[in-house]
Amino acid sequence: MIRTALMISALLATPAYSATAKLSDASGKMIGTAKIVLTPHSLRLSVKVKGMEAGEHGLHIHAVGLCEAPKFASAGPHWNPGGKQHGRDNPVGSHEGDMPNLMVGKNGRGSIAFDLHGATMAGLMDADGAALLIHAKSDDYKTDPSGASGDRLVCGVFGSK
Repeated sequence: MIRTALMISALLATPAYSATAKLSDASGKMIGTAKIVLTPHSLRLSVKVKGMEAGEHGLHIHAVGLCEAPKFASAGPHWNPGGKQHGRDNPVGSHEGDMPNLMVGKNGRGSIAFDLHGATMAGLMDADGAALLIHAKSDDYKTDPSGASGDRLVCGVFGSK
């Protein structure tokens, strides 16, 4: 009994190695999934969507794990633990929530995978969690604070696995 309690305690103290989010639009329709996996050198994010409007869409991790429709303002600002400016092309940026745009094809499907260097699972999965948001327009990679990426269309809260 004591050994089982110690094993459970050790498992609960182990940092999460992955986090997943079910992505939904403002009506609650499931649009896709996102997964972050801890690798030896970074966090690896992969996103898959279907049923979206074709084109480039800004993709960001936001600081709060809360997706209240219709505007998803509850997800707060971009995840930015270092207090940097937005935009991977910003001469004084970028922060951990900055990512490449998501390309969605004419069939409404899109996917992307890339590494978030310098980010940690502990930082991502803090007390108030984190959310992944997909925006209406493409991120221009330089305008602070949001890359001029427009409305928040799709949101998903990361949970540990």
